[in-house]
Amino acid sequence: MNALELVQPADDVAALMSELGRNARAAGRTLALASPETKTRALLAAAAAVRARAGEIVEANAQDYAAAQARGIAGSFLDRLSLDARRIEAMARGVEEVAALPDPVGHVLARFERPNGLAIERVSVPLGVVGIIYESRPAVTADAGALCLKAGNAAILRGGSESWRSSALIHACLVEGLRAAGLPEASISRVPTTDRAAVGLMLSGLGGTIDVIVPRGGKSLVARVEAEARVPIFAHLEGLVHVYVDRDADLDKAKGIVLNAKMRRTGVCGAAETLLVDRACAQTHLRPLLDALVAAGCEIRGDEAVQAVDPRVKPAGEEDWRTEYLDAILSVKLVDGLEAAIAHIEAYGSHHTDCVVTENAAAAARFLNEVDSAIVMHNASTQFADGGEFGFGAEIGIATGRMHARGPVGVEQLTTFKYKVLGDGQTRP
Repeated sequence: MNALELVQPADDVAALMSELGRNARAAGRTLALASPETKTRALLAAAAAVRARAGEIVEANAQDYAAAQARGIAGSFLDRLSLDARRIEAMARGVEEVAALPDPVGHVLARFERPNGLAIERVSVPLGVVGIIYESRPAVTADAGALCLKAGNAAILRGGSESWRSSALIHACLVEGLRAAGLPEASISRVPTTDRAAVGLMLSGLGGTIDVIVPRGGKSLVARVEAEARVPIFAHLEGLVHVYVDRDADLDKAKGIVLNAKMRRTGVCGAAETLLVDRACAQTHLRPLLDALVAAGCEIRGDEAVQAVDPRVKPAGEEDWRTEYLDAILSVKLVDGLEAAIAHIEAYGSHHTDCVVTENAAAAARFLNEVDSAIVMHNASTQFADGGEFGFGAEIGIATGRMHARGPVGVEQLTTFKYKVLGDGQTRP
């Protein structure tokens, strides 16, 4: 069957996935020992292949997009699915940026000596085999594959049927890079079936061959992964992102930040979903902010105080403060100062990304210290919550947990460490 066609459920998914896991584990052992130069060569060749096959990728993506439209898929989902020449070029550049990063493997993170003369080193090593389960984002294929390769990990990619054709071509480009560098093709594997049983098998760990799972998708996918995974995961449930406009905010700066945070791309996880405005500056700041948002095509849902300022504002219910719209909709609330803003974020936020707009350094410092999110910002759009913007080249996801990785997961977060103990005949009494 053509690799770009939707694959029907496999006759024996368990056997298929078991072989995939064994091959990835074997490839991972080779990758862990690969030189930085070899990995760089593979990534640069993959980026070149993406550029060379850009036209094919656009054509395949158009088929994916049309099929999704025919199914009545939501606009934010379609935005994440869509690829054009500009996004494909950005994808190729992202792979090259990952290639240019310092190699994260083999670093001596700490070294110390014991009184008995033992020298102990903590050294960075790959995680092993990383399983990535994602839905509508075909660019995850390139990002995840490149980052895992740079960190010396084998990757098993399970994209959704929505982006099947696009992801298949992007994966083929990554395989071209592996071949060019003489690395095993199983270093970046793609699950060759849309059978949902494959996801359950990955969550079980494929008989111990998968070391960590990264889900990239909607709330239901991530919730399933968190409920069923038998291996560690890097995940966030959703991006309930807040922007708080403080009483000491510069109005022009606030307008620019709020508009960009909400409207630049409404379907990304760093898009603002709730705007909090200090009641002390409502008379000067609220109406201009609402005017700018409405003029940009944003629907506003507000509390009673916000509704009283502008008749275009729809009532916000309790559920609105907990909703990741991923659309041109924003919840707006007046709060009684910084402390109330922090309390609202703690009650309703998802620990992803939150921002304060203020010229008051003390207020900014308190917000940055007290808001318990993976990314906290001062006077900057929340759409900078992105591994590429952090200088990571790309990201495999944004982790909101507290174990091992938090925030954009780049190459350093895709490593762990081991201890090397160097002796000269010591024995323990």
